[in-house]
Amino acid sequence: QVQLVESGGGSVQAGGSLRLSCAVFGYIYSSYCMVWFRQAPGKERERVAAIDSGGTTRYAEPVKGRFTISRDNAKKTLYLQMNSLKPEDAAMYYCAASQLVCSWYQPQYKYWGQGTQVTVSS
Repeated sequence: QVQLVESGGGSVQAGGSLRLSCAVFGYIYSSYCMVWFRQAPGKERERVAAIDSGGTTRYAEPVKGRFTISRDNAKKTLYLQMNSLKPEDAAMYYCAASQLVCSWYQPQYKYWGQGTQVTVSS
């Protein structure tokens, strides 16, 4: 059974940085597509960043140039380095995993974490 556990959220001022982590427990990891989504209150969950098994990354336009997704297969951990944070980045951040090719199609992600909260004050 695969379990994802996020950490690293918190409260920062605009312009600050946070590094989120997603620890993976379970048999399969390195071959999976791993992604970060986020959901702000009253809004739909939206894409943030994705990384495939080969390390290829993709980002949503609002975070390009500010966020970096990475993975450490040996540690079975996914990361999201967030710099130059803006108030509009405030949300619950979720990591998710899929055996399929990376996409933004949320139903393909079988495994989800519980989320970690990010608050950004102006």
